[in-house]
Amino acid sequence: MLFLAMATAFVASILLTPFVIKLAFRIGAVDRPNYRKVHASVMPRIGGLAIFGAFLIGYFTLRPIDEDGHATAILIGALIIIVTGFLDDMLEVTAKIKLAGQLTAALVVVTWGGLQIDVINVPFTDLQVNFGYLSIPITIIWIIGITNAINLIDGLDGLAAGVSTIALITITVMAMIMGDVFVAATAAILAASSFGFLFYNFHPAKIFMGDTGSLFLGFMISVLALLGFKNVTVVSLIIPIIMLGVPISDTFFAIVRRIRTKQPIMAPDKSHLHHCLLRVGFSHRQTVLVIYGIAILFGVAAVLFSQATVWGAILLIVVMLIAIELFVEVIGLAGTNYRPLLNLVRMIGK
Repeated sequence: MLFLAMATAFVASILLTPFVIKLAFRIGAVDRPNYRKVHASVMPRIGGLAIFGAFLIGYFTLRPIDEDGHATAILIGALIIIVTGFLDDMLEVTAKIKLAGQLTAALVVVTWGGLQIDVINVPFTDLQVNFGYLSIPITIIWIIGITNAINLIDGLDGLAAGVSTIALITITVMAMIMGDVFVAATAAILAASSFGFLFYNFHPAKIFMGDTGSLFLGFMISVLALLGFKNVTVVSLIIPIIMLGVPISDTFFAIVRRIRTKQPIMAPDKSHLHHCLLRVGFSHRQTVLVIYGIAILFGVAAVLFSQATVWGAILLIVVMLIAIELFVEVIGLAGTNYRPLLNLVRMIGK
């Protein structure tokens, strides 16, 4: 039945997207070129409606068993996010309104759905850290952070949809390993919906997913990635972070970059990962494919990490951090003058 639901979602996404394209032009939900955009023509930008619709069709085709009672809250939270994204695509609402919508959706999942990071076990010891009253704000920060991280990488044709699909496939594999049927089924259906949308969104795109899509995918990924990793060890809690390595690292170094240049943290710029790769000389399509490759590597690393011993996991993390830092410095993701590790290597070489 899962394969039927995935196939249904995939086909539904392909069939719904042309209707959404027509709807976007009819109601004026379009993205016009400006100095920060890489496209040169007016584009419809509420493609997230097709992904959401396809996901609902696939989800209710299967109706995956939800033993923990999270499903209703997740779907209501997703609907709130879709409305928030749609309003932004139509009216370009303020950042405060967008944040209010995300906070409301997160609160629904956390308070009604009961999804919280309550306690973690410290590796090498018998100690437990109970977050207590902090469990709710920590969980909300995670949901809002990942939601916006996916939103931030939505800067090239097919980029957010492809990276999200890869992350969702990783979540599906991890959930299967852990025996979590609900998360595996839900993530797989959403991956199929996102993949179907790519037929119209990959370069050269016929439609953008807009905030309607990027916020929805970010919200769902944040919730699904967290579902299987509540109340776990510190090491295991790193798994969802590795899964989402591309959007998280891009967001992290964007903050570093803006702090270094004394710019507001939320200020937009053209120095995200995809912008840097374009400046290095990659074409639009090559840039997207390179980032897909990086996302796949993160996904594979997450699976390997989950099966490694504690010391093996720590070694993998150290290697990954060094590789990420070198890559960031080479392409200038944190700023053209940010090269501490490369400078250290040069000093040692002398």
